Amino acid sequence: MNENQARASVGTSGWNKPKWRGHFYPPGLVQRREFEYATGHLRSLEINTTFHGLPRRSTFLNWRAEAPDGFLFAVKGSREVTHDHRLRTPETDVARFFGPGPLMLQEKLGPVLWQTPPSLSFHPDVTEDFLAALPHSVRDAQLLHERLGLEEGASRLSELPDRPIRHAFEVRHESFLAPGFPELLRSHDVAAVVTNSPDWPEILDVTSDFVYVRLHGDANHFPDGYDDATLDLWAERVVAWLSGESCPDNRGRDVFVYFDNPDHEGIRSPFDAMRLQRRLDDAEESAPSGPGPTFPALLW
Repeated sequence: MNENQARASVGTSGWNKPKWRGHFYPPGLVQRREFEYATGHLRSLEINTTFHGLPRRSTFLNWRAEAPDGFLFAVKGSREVTHDHRLRTPETDVARFFGPGPLMLQEKLGPVLWQTPPSLSFHPDVTEDFLAALPHSVRDAQLLHERLGLEEGASRLSELPDRPIRHAFEVRHESFLAPGFPELLRSHDVAAVVTNSPDWPEILDVTSDFVYVRLHGDANHFPDGYDDATLDLWAERVVAWLSGESCPDNRGRDVFVYFDNPDHEGIRSPFDAMRLQRRLDDAEESAPSGPGPTFPALLW
């Protein structure tokens, strides 16, 4: 793949899943090898532990060192920012999150996911203040620490190479379907998360230079994970984003897709992720010579 070509990274929301043992994780695989197994079979993982509290910096360094080359992590933003303070003290909360913790992932850091609770409705001023506080590079994070007088954080961040920081915003209240919300995200270069769930609004607007998808599924319709026809549909959507066909400026976007199926503790999530990734890989291989991508039915 050309390094400038848009790429798709498909994975799951988390990997420390006891119910996966004996299913995705082979019988007898020791727990300390599960991270290695997950990163060896998936292209990306969403780190969810950061929602509840930041691990030690050494943990991020270990994840970076142990994941294969080209692997990308998404990192879920702190619930203190989105749920406890409900976006209303953004600069201090965001600076605390980037201190420097997740930035230790360096080239393996993908987007940062900010997920609001179902009870939080759309308040344009509050949302804009939060979006404006988000750093879009390591240097931005350093400057935020300096502005707030957080000298220790600023010093640690100054030791890291400057890299872009991407942000994605997931909402769960119908009021965010307001016409002005996508434009607000676009003005701050933040991606609207495409949330596939029967319980929350699904926003398909492309508002940044990448697309972020979370597939929560519907246990009533997909008790055994996503079926082939539905994965075919999502593969077509992802290909259209990658090519730029579904983007307002016709420019291709990187796409991140994470499965968080509600079935039986998400046992099918990693299998569905691999099935979708295989469809996308096949589409990429067939694109130069074929009339268009095909998506074979795959079983895992």
